[in-house]
Amino acid sequence: MSTSFVNKIFQVKKNFTGLALELFHYQHKQNTVYKSWCDCLGIDINNILSIQNIPFLPISFFKTHKVLTGNEAYELFFESSGTTQTNKSRHYIKDINVYTESFTRGFELFYGDIKEWFIIGLLPSYLQQQHSSLIKMVDELIKRSGHAESGFYLDEVEKLYRVLQQLEQRQQKTLLIGVTYALLDFAEQYSTQLSSITIMETGGMKGRRREITREEVHAILKDRFNLQQVHSEYGMSELLSQAYAKAGGIFSCPPWMKVLVRDEDDPLLIKTRGKGAFNIIDLANVNSCAFIATDDVGEVFEDGSFSVAGRMDGSDIRGCSLMVL
Repeated sequence: MSTSFVNKIFQVKKNFTGLALELFHYQHKQNTVYKSWCDCLGIDINNILSIQNIPFLPISFFKTHKVLTGNEAYELFFESSGTTQTNKSRHYIKDINVYTESFTRGFELFYGDIKEWFIIGLLPSYLQQQHSSLIKMVDELIKRSGHAESGFYLDEVEKLYRVLQQLEQRQQKTLLIGVTYALLDFAEQYSTQLSSITIMETGGMKGRRREITREEVHAILKDRFNLQQVHSEYGMSELLSQAYAKAGGIFSCPPWMKVLVRDEDDPLLIKTRGKGAFNIIDLANVNSCAFIATDDVGEVFEDGSFSVAGRMDGSDIRGCSLMVL
């Protein structure tokens, strides 16, 4: 896709549908995996007139196929977290600059100039992975913040506590972004006033703790750190964009990303709001597949914001049994 189209993605305001349909036709022609899936469904592309008509690729295909638009050249890949090598998704990235542009613009859209923030990452399990999209994002935000105290803290919880105390005393604008279990571990060891610190959880116990609801997690963190709100980030290795929730677990997307819901009994029935499993359009996925049927379930509200209830029961969405690539 041309540079001019990529530029239009990040400047989109009212023409999301037009860009999504343009990208659909491009990826249908240039993405072998996606075209085969559409053929498997018997899709007549002439009938694709709205985003609700667009076929969505099951996210499980990122585990079994190389999902690329155009030729198969790529710069690097992002890999999902998982317990074994066999159940990890791989998202092959042709142009890392598209990802950087997406998460930088997305962050600044919700939180303002990155240079005004101190960025602290508490992401131990992700730091141990070689191909984490989250680590790539946070590392770049740390560099762009330009502050000496910004950085990753692996097992240095005492040092982290001291730094946060200093930043709290200075009323410094600070983001502590962490995987859920690590934030809870830290909260068990320290209870302190961090009312000027923005704490953002990225979800996930990674088998380290008993699964509890987001509401329970937020209640613990608010109590231990005297916070009014806990923020959340919604992202995955198969997406190049993130949604953010500043309060109550209600997420909002950047203009180039949209969450829809599909009926659990009829997965081809797509709605712009209501409860169901999430189908996500991420226009930043210009070089892979922008139309993904995820395993997450929740509710999409009238204004396009959404809440996450959990994941689908049972196995991953499966591709057509007759599809051989």
